[in-house]
Amino acid sequence: MDENRRAVRRRRVLKSATIEFDRGAYSCAVRNLSEAGAALDVPYARPIPHEFTLVMESDQARWHCRVIWRKEGRLGVAFEQTPLQ
Repeated sequence: MDENRRAVRRRRVLKSATIEFDRGAYSCAVRNLSEAGAALDVPYARPIPHEFTLVMESDQARWHCRVIWRKEGRLGVAFEQTPLQ
């Protein structure tokens, strides 16, 4: 998505995280982040479901995410709500 079309400006980061879902989990890297969503570097984008939980241990945060776009090795996600407890 074009940076100019985003409702909320994202900041560049490099944080490790885990994508968790019913059938498994994948390690990923958070490449940019805002209150509304993030871009994630992933080893394989196709097997990751449309909705999942993103866990960022460094921030002690868990987010319910919905995939907005997919590219080879990268996902754009929207946070569905405030961080989960």
